[in-house]
Formats: sequence, structure tokens, C-alpha cells
Amino acid sequence: MTRHLLRDDDLTPAEQAEILDLALELKKDRWANKALEGPQTVAVIFDKSSTRTRVSFAVGIADLGGSPLIISTANSQLGGKETPSDTARVLERQVAAIVWRTYAQSGLEEMARGTRVPVINALSDDFHPCQLLADLLTIREHKGELAGLTLTFFGDARSNMAHSYLLAGVTAGMHVRMASPEAYAPREDVVVDAERRAAETGGSVTLLDDPREAALGADVIVTDTWVSMGKEEEKQQRLRDLGGFKVTSEIMSLADPESIFIHCLPADRGYEVDSEVIDGEQSVVWDEAENRLHAQKALLVWLLRQG
Repeated sequence: MTRHLLRDDDLTPAEQAEILDLALELKKDRWANKALEGPQTVAVIFDKSSTRTRVSFAVGIADLGGSPLIISTANSQLGGKETPSDTARVLERQVAAIVWRTYAQSGLEEMARGTRVPVINALSDDFHPCQLLADLLTIREHKGELAGLTLTFFGDARSNMAHSYLLAGVTAGMHVRMASPEAYAPREDVVVDAERRAAETGGSVTLLDDPREAALGADVIVTDTWVSMGKEEEKQQRLRDLGGFKVTSEIMSLADPESIFIHCLPADRGYEVDSEVIDGEQSVVWDEAENRLHAQKALLVWLLRQG
């Protein structure tokens, strides 16, 4: 059966750990694995603008001996005349895998149902599982074992990043706190799924509306932009609503003294995080950005092995 990564809990705890182990191996010897030698082609489709995702997938596919085919939906039939499932049936005859950065999660699910090659969610409105593999890899490098660590997310906990932190974090056995106003709490169905997974791994889910309480003793502090792509018209309202959940030096001082700060980038400095935090000694955001490359290479290799 073809395996896909559409959301973070598509991976079992053991599978997630296996991919992270592989990512560490690939990072040590970047050009040793040629899983896409041929070269085989991987279609990388973008409905949204991108820097880190576009570069890391293009470079990673090339590192693996393959050829990245970058497609913009503005210049293709996908989303216009052709359905995701029909597009997938065309592409599967010519590519080894399909990577899609899009809006609706339902489109990814339709594409995955219609193809025999792996489909990877490179970001949707609901989840961002590729980013979480890179983030967990970064945390593991700096903090050691993931299980038992406490991670606190600040800001819009109904966002795709927050949902992925919940699912991927508890899959790794972490204690995941969401610090947000009540109106920005995570989707209830995602919380239920995260709690179900946490019961298997020993992790936990905690929703808090007090940022100071949420920061206390945390091993990892994380935030994301408050104004995601497609929501720019909400900026002023979001700034008012989320202003109390900015990651500042004071917030970092409440966390564990050995805590680290991560942010998937791009950062809106002065809004969700102060520059002195993102540029400070506890920040590991540049390691995190690099680890998109290694984590996504590992994911591609692992998915191709399953097939």
C-alpha cells in the first residue's frame, strides 16, 4: 500500500522516530544516499509562495540523485480544469512522488486517494508536517531525547503549525502546551486526536490562556506568524487579540534555563517575537531552517522504501 504524509499522525511513534534517525544519518553524509538516482523526478507543486519549502525540496531531491520538477498551479491545470485526483493519475506515470503546498486539506486527501505514488503535504491550511519533522530533528539535536520534554506554542493555536505541533509533539511523547486566547484555541477534533495519541506515548496536551503560566519550566518555546498567508486582511484584529502572547525575553526567562526557541520562519519581528529573542543565544531557528533539508530527504527516502 502506498504511504503518504498528509498530517502528522499519519506516522506512528516508531515511524516518526525512524525518519528522524534517518535524517541524522543523511545530515552526517549529505550525498551518500541516492534513492532518486536515475534521475527520478519528484513533482513539487506550489499554490502558495515559498522560500524554505521550495529550496529545501529542490536541493534535497537533487542531493538524492533526482530531478525536482517545480510546478506553479497558476501555470498548470490543477485547481482549474483538472481535479487533484486526475492530476495525480497523470503525474504518477512520470514521477516518483508528489509534493504539494496548497490550501485545502481535502485536496491533498483527494490527490492521495487517486495515486500510487507518495503524496507529501508541504503545507495546507490545517497542517504542516514537513516543518514538524525538521523541528523535532532540531529539538532532538539540542535537547536529546524528545519524550518527556515540555514544548509551549504561543499565539494562534488554531493555525496549521499549532495543529501539527499538537499531533507531532505527542507522537514523540512530548508534553505540548498551547498558549492562546480562548477564541484562538485549537480545533476540537485535532485536540481529541492528539489526546488519543498522547495516551499511547505518555505525552500530554494542555490548553492555557495565561502566557506566563504556559512558559514556566518549558524546555522548548515556539511561536509562528500571527498573520498566515491568505489572512492578511485580519492583521490588525490579530495584533490586538494576540498581543499578550508575544515571545519576549521575559517569557524566555520563565522557561527552563536550558530552553531553546524555535520559529519556522519567516518571522514578523516585533509582533509574535522580539528580535532579541530570535537573535539570542537560546534561538536555534537557523539550525531549524537547515533541518528542513535533512528531514525532507529522510521522509522521501522512507516513503519510497515503503512502496
